[in-house]
Amino acid sequence: MTDFNRRDALKVGAGAAAAAGIAGSAEAQQAAPTIRITPERGAQLRVLRWRRFVEGDERAWVANTQKFTQNTGIQVRLDNESWEDIRPKAAVAANVGRGPDIIFGWYDDPHQYPDKLVEVTDLANYLGRKYGGWYPVAQRYGINNNKWMSLPLGCAGNAMVYRIGAVREAGFEQFPRDFPGFLRLCQALKRNNKGVGFALGNAVGDGNGFAHWLVWSHGAKMVDDQGNVVINSPQTIAALEYAKQLYETFIPGTLSWGDINNNRAFLAGELALTANGISVYYSAKTSTDAAQRAIADDLNHANLPIGPAGRATEINLATQAMIFKYTRYPNAAKEYLRFMWEQEQINAWVEASIGYVTPALQAFERHPIWTSDPKVTPYRDSYKNMLWSGYSGPMGYASAASMADYIMVNMVAEAASGARTPQQAAERAAERANRYYRL
Repeated sequence: MTDFNRRDALKVGAGAAAAAGIAGSAEAQQAAPTIRITPERGAQLRVLRWRRFVEGDERAWVANTQKFTQNTGIQVRLDNESWEDIRPKAAVAANVGRGPDIIFGWYDDPHQYPDKLVEVTDLANYLGRKYGGWYPVAQRYGINNNKWMSLPLGCAGNAMVYRIGAVREAGFEQFPRDFPGFLRLCQALKRNNKGVGFALGNAVGDGNGFAHWLVWSHGAKMVDDQGNVVINSPQTIAALEYAKQLYETFIPGTLSWGDINNNRAFLAGELALTANGISVYYSAKTSTDAAQRAIADDLNHANLPIGPAGRATEINLATQAMIFKYTRYPNAAKEYLRFMWEQEQINAWVEASIGYVTPALQAFERHPIWTSDPKVTPYRDSYKNMLWSGYSGPMGYASAASMADYIMVNMVAEAASGARTPQQAAERAAERANRYYRL
């Protein structure tokens, strides 16, 4: 918890000045979007946000929040919870009608309880006009019944994180872009005693990212466009057979990995390949330990390989800000979000966290952080490349609940580990999904 009734504001990175013109295009200036929000007198806010994986992310967010307090006089208390705990905390707040004024949730959480949230259509339209529009998937996450019920912030991108030397030793000068090449790489790394590991536990970011990518890449999906459960399909079986082959190359323990485990394993030298956000690179690059900085020098990122579906099939960890109706200060909450989403604050935050979260507004893909270090570039298009939770069906209670229940992750883990046959795992996933989609 951080209380912002203090004078010693933290300083953000210098990248804000370098990126000052990102959203200042002629089109944006001509449109001159405006919005006027008048906070309530005596307003105070409590904000619940996920706990950082990258120090610069939190440092910049704290500094930007302090600026907001200095500008408005509104005191803001920031609380942080682990990634896995945010979703149940938000659900409890919605059900009991009390808690933080603003909660930063995951994926399509707002679609579970849209009637409990303050509409932010005016704010979303203002920001969209000013900053190049929202990515299409961001609109899906934010809009319910033609109203913006949450404000998309961005996504923690997912990319292949690998040791350059180990990949070369395995016989690959470039990271493979297709599934046959990717499997051969993992098998070669295994033969060379170089660790491979992807999260198969109930990890809100890494587990979902790996499992959905693998299944979707084969052309399979949980539901069709109308929301009919179709996960028990030949495409799913093919994906799960592929998962079994990959799992044979993994180091022990991945079935119980949360979002922190592969970070620790990679930085401990136990892994040469995993899928993660930019947090591993950030930790190694900014470390005072020479051995960790050596890992950063030998580390690179690559976009996830393209499978039989023939297109990018990422599901990156999208986060949305939700204002709950029980708040006494809805205008102050909206003004806080407006301030934090403006160019000056977003630029400083993206720079300080070296692109840890890819913004949901399209103008920020021109931020220089994405090209100043080529190792960061694969994360630039994380929002653009994303499919949505519950693809390819509609968003709503069923899609959000299925994601929260880790149905896709559990199916992949069961088949990969041999706990169930691919057919049995697909059948069980269909049964579990139908509990939600038949409501």
